[in-house]
Amino acid sequence: MNIFPATSRMQKISVLLFLAWVCFLFYAGIALFTSGFLLTRLELTNHSSCQEPPGPGSLPWGSQGKPGACWMASRFSRLVLVLIDALRFDFAHPQRSHGPGEPPVSLPFLGKLDSLQRILEIQPHHARLYQSKADPPTTTMQRLKALTTGSLPTFIDAGSNFASYAIVEDNLIKQLASAGRRVVFMGDDTWKDLFPGAFSQAFFFPSFNVRDLHTVDNGILEHLYPTMDSGKWDMLIAHFLGVDHCGHKYGPHHPEMAKKLSQMDQVIQGLVERLENDTLLVVIGDHGMTMTGDHGGDSELEISAALFLYSPKALFPGAPPEEPEIVPQISLVPTLALLLGLPIPFGNIGEVMAELFSEVEDSQPHSSALAQASALHLNAQQVSRFLHAYSAASQDLQITELHRLQNLFSNASADYQRLLQSPQGAEAALQNVITELQQFLRGVRAMCIQSWARFSLGRMSFLLLHLLAAGIPITTPGPFTVPWQAVSAWALMATQTFYSMGHQPVFPAIHWHAAFVGFPEGHGSSTWLPALLVGANTFASHLLFAVGCPLLLLWPFLCESQGPRKRWQSLGNEAEARVRPEEEEEPLMEMRLRDAPHHFNAALLQLGLKYLFVLGIQILACALAASILRRHLMVWKVFAPKFIFEAVGFIVSSVGLFLGIALVMRVDGAVSSWFRQLVLAQQR
Repeated sequence: MNIFPATSRMQKISVLLFLAWVCFLFYAGIALFTSGFLLTRLELTNHSSCQEPPGPGSLPWGSQGKPGACWMASRFSRLVLVLIDALRFDFAHPQRSHGPGEPPVSLPFLGKLDSLQRILEIQPHHARLYQSKADPPTTTMQRLKALTTGSLPTFIDAGSNFASYAIVEDNLIKQLASAGRRVVFMGDDTWKDLFPGAFSQAFFFPSFNVRDLHTVDNGILEHLYPTMDSGKWDMLIAHFLGVDHCGHKYGPHHPEMAKKLSQMDQVIQGLVERLENDTLLVVIGDHGMTMTGDHGGDSELEISAALFLYSPKALFPGAPPEEPEIVPQISLVPTLALLLGLPIPFGNIGEVMAELFSEVEDSQPHSSALAQASALHLNAQQVSRFLHAYSAASQDLQITELHRLQNLFSNASADYQRLLQSPQGAEAALQNVITELQQFLRGVRAMCIQSWARFSLGRMSFLLLHLLAAGIPITTPGPFTVPWQAVSAWALMATQTFYSMGHQPVFPAIHWHAAFVGFPEGHGSSTWLPALLVGANTFASHLLFAVGCPLLLLWPFLCESQGPRKRWQSLGNEAEARVRPEEEEEPLMEMRLRDAPHHFNAALLQLGLKYLFVLGIQILACALAASILRRHLMVWKVFAPKFIFEAVGFIVSSVGLFLGIALVMRVDGAVSSWFRQLVLAQQR
């Protein structure tokens, strides 16, 4: 009597193991495609140092014989870096959004940072406003990595935005610490994970509660001015979060945004009044925000951030242009390194802002051009050294373009060395060297952006083979076979529910407020619980429909029509019906499953494989779109996020399907046991 339960139990275990194996194949295929499309750039652990110049040849003339000089003589001893999270460019430089004769558009954030414009008008040689272009993804942790290393964070790193790890690459903070400089930080506690133990003094405040507009900013203001007046620092970093949190909670057009920007304006005024001549003030936004206050993608509003530089002493030879210059955000890294007399971080691919290396006190344009060329040449030597090291450790870079750029640098470097030997009367040649060096640096950045978005077609084919392998055993007919139409409709209903709940497969549309459901005061230092709540809110439809998928086994019973059988009974012989009543009775619905338990297990397996196959087709379509349109302008805004959402949705759905089938098997086992006991009781 116990043989049949044991056999049925083994069949169920075999079904679950086979489904687990198929899911593993899909996971492997997704992982291979992800590693080929959303490439993670190889992080080199090399570090720049003053003892090792970036290349052959003598150091710039300005750095020779000066105490504390490294690659280039420092122009500033101290730096105040004010990072206003999500400081969009038009917050600092509002554009005219109306034509001639039309009334101006009134927006709450316009004119709230008027101290910047006032400084630019009163002291044009001391300040500059730039439009800083951030590289996507525009999430805070990736921007912090770029602002300190000068590198290009890859898109896949966006997944670790709430569980960041220490930066292993060379960076400005590490260079300052190596030089014995005192770095004081206050603000967003994300820096604590990125730079553990790097600060001589730190005041960290929790950053995840986007509903809280004031805790972090007020905490900074409590320590900012006393710390600055104490003089016990060489670099002071203040990372304000109120503007970003206000955007998430209210949007940029809310009156609360005007209040936050006015508060930041007062902070900047207070800092300007306290600056000494040897101190540089940098005010920067790590990214912008959309019209709804979100960020993470690559729209113009998300990647456009403000960058403001101010020095009590004259820093720029000319007046600022009417329209601020557009600079890549990573250009700030080599610029600050050389201005502070530090080596440029080893993995930097940013271009120095040459304007800041002009000789303001020297009226000769040749001297300014030579100083700019010296800074650019050091920068180009450092980038060339990085390319050699990176190409030796990885094959990501395009060989032909790499050779072309190295030849361009070799020619520019040779021209620069010749100019150093005879610097007089060669202004045209000097400008030509500057142009060549800038072309090299910009070409390297463009090559890296293109190379690190490339994927392997072979890995994508491996994902296709997994789909075919999963589809092979699902054509076996059986008494409980669920039609393809039902399975496809069920999967499409899961997708429809995802959209009907207000979700979209893009990062700015994630319902971050779900992290605070049941926790209005925040989660303290925990990051996993809010991430779990956001994930549950986002992929609830995938999970629920996957768990309920085994219920589709009732589909054949629901589709059966009893009408013809009843008409046959009415036309038959009533006497015969009374003689053989058992021939007219059919088992009811689920009880028919008891007649063939082995067919029931096979039907569960077929249904699970069909559902996985339909989901696999969806993710394959996303993979094909991402691969075919990998050079499309919208690849990071549309196709990469869509693939990530489909991949995570597939994983959630497969886990839910496995749990649903296991639950149905558990219920089936309990019902079978009860049914056997009922039969035995009747036989007695």
